[in-house]
Amino acid sequence: MPQFEQAFNDWLQKNISAETNHRRREILEKGLGHGTIEFLRLIWFPTVGNFDHLYPEWEVRDFNNGYRYLDLAYMPGGAKGGIEIQGYGPHARDLDVRRFKDLCWRHSLLALDGWTLLPIAYLSIKDEPKQCQQLILAFIGKFISGPAPSCLTWVETEIIRFARRLLRPITPREVADHLNVSDRQARRLLHKMVDSQFLKEESGNERVRKYSLR
Repeated sequence: MPQFEQAFNDWLQKNISAETNHRRREILEKGLGHGTIEFLRLIWFPTVGNFDHLYPEWEVRDFNNGYRYLDLAYMPGGAKGGIEIQGYGPHARDLDVRRFKDLCWRHSLLALDGWTLLPIAYLSIKDEPKQCQQLILAFIGKFISGPAPSCLTWVETEIIRFARRLLRPITPREVADHLNVSDRQARRLLHKMVDSQFLKEESGNERVRKYSLR
C-alpha cells in the first residue's frame, strides 16, 4: 500500500520534527511497534484516510510523577482519546499479578485525567478488521458529534448524529435502515434537511443519491 507508506512516513517524520520533548522524540526515532503500525495500516488509514489529530507515543504523566506513553492519542479540538494496541502475549497470557495491577492503575489514572481509552486486541486487527473499522468510526464520532441544533425534530437530530458518526456522505437507504423507515420517507426527510440548510446534496443528477453535512 504505497499510499499508506508515504502518508505514514510523512506523519511520523512530522511528529519527530515538531517534538521538543527529548523523551518522546527518542521513542519516535526508534520507530513504532509492529502492532501499532499494523493497526494504522489495516484499520485506521483505510477507514479515515489520513492521520489528522493523531499522535503516536503520546506522553502523559501519572500520579507518581512518572511518565507513560499511549500508543496513539487522538486529540481533535483538545479532546483526549487514547488507543492502545493489546498484544496477546504481554497483555493476557504472560500477564503476572504486578503487571496486571499496573495496567488497571494505568487505565484508571487515564480515565480520571479525562481520557477516553480504546483498547484494541492485536488479534482482532488481523481476524476482525471490519469490526475494528466500525469501532474506529464510532470512536471518532464520539469526539466530533457536538450537539445538534435545538430546532430539529428528534428524527432529524438522529440523522445529523448518524452522518457525523459515519464521516462520509450518507444515502437514503442507509438512513432508512438506521431509522427503520421506508426509503420514501427517508428521502423526504433528507430533502427537507437540504431545504433547511443542514445537509447538502453530494451526487446524482435527476435523483440525489448521497447527502453530507454542511
